[in-house]
Amino acid sequence: MDIKIPLAAMLVVGGAIGLALPGEGEVASTADGQAARAEMRGDPQRDLQLNRVTASPPAPTLPGWGEEIVLHREPDGHFYADVSVEGREFRMLVDTGASVVALTGEDASAMGLHWFDEDVAPVAQGASGAVHGVNTTINRMALGSLEAQGVRAIIMPDSTGISLLGQSFLSTVGRVEISGDRMVLGN
Repeated sequence: MDIKIPLAAMLVVGGAIGLALPGEGEVASTADGQAARAEMRGDPQRDLQLNRVTASPPAPTLPGWGEEIVLHREPDGHFYADVSVEGREFRMLVDTGASVVALTGEDASAMGLHWFDEDVAPVAQGASGAVHGVNTTINRMALGSLEAQGVRAIIMPDSTGISLLGQSFLSTVGRVEISGDRMVLGN
């Protein structure tokens, strides 16, 4: 009886392993999540041995996925980016401390964004007090191959400076790193 129990246990474990192993043409998952196809040969010596594992073709990637944009610090100490909206390029100051993209009235008009003067109201709190503007959404905005849709923005009609590229866009790119005089954006 002592021999029958270990033998029975070994048969159960062996059967479970046999069910877990993929048969010919089936797909098995590897540790890193990529699929691999395992084929079995009819050779009796190798019936229980996987002879060849072939990786599946790479999954299609999204536009811009895995790409990086490198910006260099300008002489004034800031980083600037040329952003595309509605087929036009706009130079913006990259402001990692701004919650949203902040547009000058001139840039907003050039992007096709419109507002009424009576809609201008306090929309944020800045270092020098209330920031007046109009909340809006930019349908599609791109920095090189990095693209975002439905980007929250504020139009500041009375602002005469430069538009700010804030977190409502930067948070969509996945990674923003500053090292020395370089800023790397990527996903």
